[in-house]
Amino acid sequence: MAFKGASFTFPFFLGFVVFTVVPVAIALKESLYTEQGSGLGFGPKTVEFSGVDNFVRGFEDAKFWSAMGRVALFAAISIPLIQLASLGLALLMDMVKQRLANRFRIALLVPYMIPGIVATLIWIYLYSPVVGPITPFLAFFGIDANFYSGDMIWVSIGILIAWSSIGFNMLILYAALQSVPRELFDSARVDGASEWRMAWSIKVPLVRRSLVLTTVLSIIGSLQIFSDPLLFRSMTPETVTRDFTPIMAIYDWAFAQGDFNYAAALSIILAVVVGIASAIFYRLTNKAPTS
Repeated sequence: MAFKGASFTFPFFLGFVVFTVVPVAIALKESLYTEQGSGLGFGPKTVEFSGVDNFVRGFEDAKFWSAMGRVALFAAISIPLIQLASLGLALLMDMVKQRLANRFRIALLVPYMIPGIVATLIWIYLYSPVVGPITPFLAFFGIDANFYSGDMIWVSIGILIAWSSIGFNMLILYAALQSVPRELFDSARVDGASEWRMAWSIKVPLVRRSLVLTTVLSIIGSLQIFSDPLLFRSMTPETVTRDFTPIMAIYDWAFAQGDFNYAAALSIILAVVVGIASAIFYRLTNKAPTS
């Protein structure tokens, strides 16, 4: 009986092995080699075993770590704001009637269902100072905003990511709130607790695990951000450079400069950084509350 139940997980583990374990193993293997050219670059190239040389080179790559710092700072600012907005919406939806909550839930989830590239193109149009509506609207109030400038580019990307992800995070948190027995809230109301007091003392602690889950997913997504800045680069190449984010740097080394071995080493380094950051956050926040 246990085997029959476990057999339902076979498709997941098969996909995990084929699309995650195997690519990581291939990347790790490629990162241990270096392609050497001869004849001033015009002769035949040979692949030689270089050990950890690519990793040493990666740890000394100032541009790669500068890109890592940019996305880390962006994540440190954007993730708490997005989580607060998602939690606030989930709490508000939990307070209204079920039928009304279902309508708002569908509306807030629509941005998440839009493909990421399509969403980015939509916001690139909205940000455009020529054809977009946002710049003229702000100019009406005397605000001169250039959403493609170096000072605003992360704000522009942050708004896009918030628009796309708040609905998904809200849905996870709202589902966790719906699983809380309603009798608990009725008892709190009888004791004279206000809605704010119930939200802070009862609801938020009970959805802590869901908050940790959505935050870990946000950390992973933020450190691996790629398609959004890549499309923004077409509008402002002087601001969004080819190594603007770690994934963009890896993409450039692999497909623009043709150094797949070094790109593989950088991808392994990035995976380790993402794993460590997620593990540290999970360890610090997913502790059982002390009584």
